[in-house]
Amino acid sequence: MTEWHIRYGGRGVMIYWHVERRAASIYSQLKYCSSSEVAAMIEGVLRHCTDLEVQKNYVDSHGQSDVAFAFCHLLGFELMPRIKGIASQRHNRPDAGRPDDYPNLQAILTRPINWELIRKHYDEMIKYATVLRLGTAQPEEILRRFTRNSLQHPIYQALDGLGRVVKTIFLCRYLNDEGLRREVQEGLNVVENWNGANSFIFYGKSGEIATNRLEDQAVSVLALHLLQANLVYINTLVFQQVLEEPGCLERLLPEDLRALSPLIYHHINPYGTFELEMAKRLLIDWGETRLHS
Repeated sequence: MTEWHIRYGGRGVMIYWHVERRAASIYSQLKYCSSSEVAAMIEGVLRHCTDLEVQKNYVDSHGQSDVAFAFCHLLGFELMPRIKGIASQRHNRPDAGRPDDYPNLQAILTRPINWELIRKHYDEMIKYATVLRLGTAQPEEILRRFTRNSLQHPIYQALDGLGRVVKTIFLCRYLNDEGLRREVQEGLNVVENWNGANSFIFYGKSGEIATNRLEDQAVSVLALHLLQANLVYINTLVFQQVLEEPGCLERLLPEDLRALSPLIYHHINPYGTFELEMAKRLLIDWGETRLHS
């Protein structure tokens, strides 16, 4: 599965994580570097096998697209991206034939939405969304049909149009609402903290997956997932025990509670503990060993 990764400038594989809002990873995927991050994002939301009902999914620029906005809307959750180069983003006009509307936004407005095209192919879009939800086909296979190489495909055009509607609404909210921008940043900071913890606990063999066998790679990823889950679980129990002490909770300010997260690891010794009894002599039976000069 090893490929050259353009963004990171090296060879390897891609591990895509879905991390719950506080700390715990709920899904992990071993992917090719050239795999669609949009497909991985959708798969993790639909296949995480927990009791969570995902309402929002925070991603960076590589986890979003117009078609991704459309599918997330049809599947019933919000796509909340932090878009790189947001100053170059364009908003779609809601109606055709009214070029003079919104005079203060003329510099960032582009072509109008084709509402009739969306209505005409709405049932087909629902069919593809249902296929994704039921797992009849993989997101990678579905999205491969709806890329920029399929510009003339009517379903692609309808999905692209619906996605631009949802994305334009999101961009208006994102630019207008500082709280929303903070929310997206906070969600992605959890992932950055997760990556730091991974680098700390996955220390064997310099933190590299030193095998080309797919089965061994999958075992390494699942073992890392299990280690992180145990770390969060134990830290949660420790936090509960500390906060139950009399007067402890009352001393914490709202800022302290907001920063409280079970994804901490500086108190962990990944190498084990070596206890040396300096007052005792280590008894070694040298037998017939002789030293020769």
